[in-house]
Amino acid sequence: MSARLVALLGALMLASAAPLLPRMSEPAAGGSGFTAWPRTFDGVPLARMAEAAQDTWFARDFPGSVARFSAGGRQVVIRWVNAPTRRLHPASHCFEGAGYAISPIPMQRSAGGALMSCFSARKPGERLRVCEQLRDDSGHSWPDVSAWYWGALAAPAGASWWSYVVVEHER
Repeated sequence: MSARLVALLGALMLASAAPLLPRMSEPAAGGSGFTAWPRTFDGVPLARMAEAAQDTWFARDFPGSVARFSAGGRQVVIRWVNAPTRRLHPASHCFEGAGYAISPIPMQRSAGGALMSCFSARKPGERLRVCEQLRDDSGHSWPDVSAWYWGALAAPAGASWWSYVVVEHER
C-alpha cells in the first residue's frame, strides 16, 4: 500500500471518529460566573434600556448574558461569555437578519485607543453606524468576533469576555 493511501485511510478513520469525541461545553445561558454589567463604556455612564422584542429573539440560545444600554446619544449592546463559542457571532449578522443592508466602513478607535470593526446598516428611513469590539478583563481587545474566537480558544480556563456593539444614527 502506498504512503498516500495509508495517510488518506488514516485521515478518513479520524474524521469518522470525530462525532464520538466529547464536545466542548458551551457556557450556560445566563452565564456561570457573571457578576454585573459595566457601569460605563468609554468613560460614558451606561443606562440600562428596557428589553425590546428583538432583544429576546437575538438573545435566544445565547450562551451568556445580553443587555442593551444607552450611553449619551449611542446605544450599546453588551454580550458576556465565559467560554469560546461560535454562538457569539458578528453584529453584522444580526443586522442582516433584521433586514438591514450592510456595508463595511473603516475601523475606528475606542476612547481607550483599541480598534473597533465598523459597518453601515441601512433600511428605508434608517441609517446606522455600528461598531464592535471584544475585551477581556486583562485589558486585551479584539476588533471583531473572528479575531477574538481564535485567541479565546487558547485562553486559560475561567476567562470571560465582553462584546460591545455600539449603534448610532448616521448623520
